[in-house]
Amino acid sequence: MAIVSGRDGEPGDKKSLWGTLREFAIIIVIALIVSWALKTFVVRSFHIPSASMEQTLQVGDRVMVNQLFFNDVERGDVVVFDDPGGWLEPGVAAQYEPNPVLVFVGLQPADAGTQLIKRVIGVGGDTIECCDDAGTLMVNGEPIDESAYLQPGVTPSDVPFSVEVPEDHYWVMGDNRSNSLDSRYNTDAEGGPFVSDDNVVGEVFVINWPMDRLRWMGGDEPAFDGVPDAGEG
Repeated sequence: MAIVSGRDGEPGDKKSLWGTLREFAIIIVIALIVSWALKTFVVRSFHIPSASMEQTLQVGDRVMVNQLFFNDVERGDVVVFDDPGGWLEPGVAAQYEPNPVLVFVGLQPADAGTQLIKRVIGVGGDTIECCDDAGTLMVNGEPIDESAYLQPGVTPSDVPFSVEVPEDHYWVMGDNRSNSLDSRYNTDAEGGPFVSDDNVVGEVFVINWPMDRLRWMGGDEPAFDGVPDAGEG
């Protein structure tokens, strides 16, 4: 009669444990690689540090940015872009200290200190003016009703201007118009007042933190529905 003792099973148990640990390690590595690929090529998370986009985006919000699967940038889109040159004060980037672990898994950008977030008001070829007799912003001669994203009582701009946007560039403004150093205030900046298409990181498509602020963004902004294309007005 063969008798199987507890010790006879130990080598098999050790082998089984080793196999389980190895499979677990492989899964972790694959998950990290997938996370890295997603944050590098598809989506990235950004933290909102200032009030320039209130009330649409508030200080402390975290947003996800679509870097790959988005259509051409359109009027009304909220986009993240690299500083065109001279928009940010010297030393701002140096103040940002990302957590390397969060950066690797895509929960925090490595270079957020050199990027901004604003709303696209005009695309290449557009003529943007502020303001008409009613105090309304105009794009290609069409008055824009911005009440959907401007707080009550906020004027479209305290600074009058009239500009034509170069091709493959954008005119951007913050929703908190009195507290946003956007295209209006960078006419003399090194990179000029327009954002090049090459500088656009991606379009914001969701506020993902805090949870009570969770909501989808993106899609057509109705304020610009009646705007004719450049040259058609």
